[in-house]
Amino acid sequence: MTQEKKDNASKDAKGKVGVYICYCGGNISDHVDVEQVRDRVEQLPEVAVARTNMFMCSDPGQALIMDDLKNGTVDRVVVASCAPSLHETTFRAAIARAGGNPYIYDHANIREQVSWVHHGDKATDKATRLVSMAAAKAEQLKPLEPIRVEARRHATVIGGGVAGLKAAKELADRGIRVVLVEKSPFLGGQLANLDRLAPTGEKAADLIQALCRQVLNHRLITIHACATVTAFDGYVGNFNLEITRQAPTGTTDANKLGRLRPADRVAGKYVPAAGVATGNVPTTSETIAVETGVVVLATGFKPYRPQPREYGFGNFKEVITLPDLIQRMAEEKHLGNMLSLDGRPIRSMAMIHCVGSRQIPGIHPESPDGHLNEYCSRTCCSATLNAASTIRRRYPGTRVYECYRDIRTYGRGAEDLYEQAGRNQVVFLRFEAEDAPQVVSGQPNQHDYPLTVKIKDTLTFDEELDVPVDLVVLATGIEANPVHDLVEMMKLPVGMDRFLLEVHPKLRPVELPIAGILLAGTCQAPMDVGEACNAAGAAAVKAAALLGKGAVELDPFVAEVDLSKCQGHGSCVEACLSDGALTMVEMSVDGKTVKRAQVTPALCLGCGACTSVCPENAIEVAGWTLKQYEAMVDRIMAEPEAV
Repeated sequence: MTQEKKDNASKDAKGKVGVYICYCGGNISDHVDVEQVRDRVEQLPEVAVARTNMFMCSDPGQALIMDDLKNGTVDRVVVASCAPSLHETTFRAAIARAGGNPYIYDHANIREQVSWVHHGDKATDKATRLVSMAAAKAEQLKPLEPIRVEARRHATVIGGGVAGLKAAKELADRGIRVVLVEKSPFLGGQLANLDRLAPTGEKAADLIQALCRQVLNHRLITIHACATVTAFDGYVGNFNLEITRQAPTGTTDANKLGRLRPADRVAGKYVPAAGVATGNVPTTSETIAVETGVVVLATGFKPYRPQPREYGFGNFKEVITLPDLIQRMAEEKHLGNMLSLDGRPIRSMAMIHCVGSRQIPGIHPESPDGHLNEYCSRTCCSATLNAASTIRRRYPGTRVYECYRDIRTYGRGAEDLYEQAGRNQVVFLRFEAEDAPQVVSGQPNQHDYPLTVKIKDTLTFDEELDVPVDLVVLATGIEANPVHDLVEMMKLPVGMDRFLLEVHPKLRPVELPIAGILLAGTCQAPMDVGEACNAAGAAAVKAAALLGKGAVELDPFVAEVDLSKCQGHGSCVEACLSDGALTMVEMSVDGKTVKRAQVTPALCLGCGACTSVCPENAIEVAGWTLKQYEAMVDRIMAEPEAV
């Protein structure tokens, strides 16, 4: 055979894996020699072509992949770029648009795993090995088909605050039946505890009443008040919930409900600091079974409760929280030029920011359960400034001091609140976190003021001030409502801040890893009312998209059983991390009744725990087979010149 024929035969035998390497605008190429990686992997036997682009996720970058697929140059794809959690769906979609199977794709993370942690030749060498490993796996990938499951056109929303109400209405307006589960007899959540919203000045009660009226009167929405979810199973499109309702007795909610006339309860009467009565309150315990397609979590937040003696809270009756102040001001009659609470004139008051937010280990005390709220609660600054300006406008005889570490008035119109407070002669005193203000009993020479706030003001070059006050208001932050029962029942991910954790804050902002369970509002993070409504709308749109076709398509990376190898040991079922994903079923083999493993694809996590314990290797995860793993390991362990 001539050398030319040998070269042509070698060329014909070369695989058809396409490798596409991203510069990532310098994030990768500043530390990895991308062109050298391309030159190396192009020599691999399975690689037909290797290309580079400044941004592979851009339209021109995706076009490189699509063109090679369309003209038959490649039939397998490897993208080497940032973490797959960012753009895996982007590249799968590009492959599908080119007419290819979206599952003939593998990803090499050479940003987070290489360029962000290595430099120089080591970075280039490691990137080459990772890309080579992905190419070896990609050569063995087989086209897969998504799992298709029927979906009930029904949604369950857990939580009757503003986010839950908004999500329920948006879903119902799209023709989807909704069950709304609320643990209290009232709708409105924490919003019902506010008087007016900053910076618009809109009355919270008006907003709640308008939204509740739409929800209560919607023919596709069923409300279960005084209810909690007590059992849960199933999968996206086919969830089964058990809802338990209890009559409210001996609680604050029950007392507020008791003040309503029966006619008001039915009509949905608004109760200050409670919300709108649902008119659907059980008198005895009952259990309701609900079959639903998606679940929207809108479990909300609770205000931080200061610890005993924190800024004098609990020691002095004159120390209250901002939510307490807002409620009491709404109840007080506007008389005179000085604020009065409980018949006591407030000549001077101090408002302390960041109580229960932005806590620093070693400086702030931990809560009894060992937690610190290291995040910013986002809404406290605007709410405090709005309250300060309101007091100065209505009661010019009351002096207001704002003690703060930083002012964070994000959002449209919120910065105006800061400027208004300055124009209204609110006095600002800034302190460092490690040198927080102290609240002590009033000093003898301070004209019978009950309290003194001792603060080192960094705005006046650390001048130490003793501020006499009649009232101290603590601007408390936001904490996630405790939903331990739901977390345990639904296997929900929780962040270090104890809020429910989305898959990705930008690409999948309202989704959880459990398909069909979505997030709405402040169960996810501190938000203002507008943001909570936007998140609820996003969750509703996502839910409607899932249910709109009557069926849901899921990725096929699930366990598959080879019945010719399975001997029915059951060790895979014991190792399974998802209840119901693997079961032992009876079947006939060679005239004998035996037990064999069976997978419910919609419940399978694709984790591979079952694979590792099967003595016959009778179970594997599609797209991540043992043979593919072996090819990856062999390539990583190969000599450098062979990579």
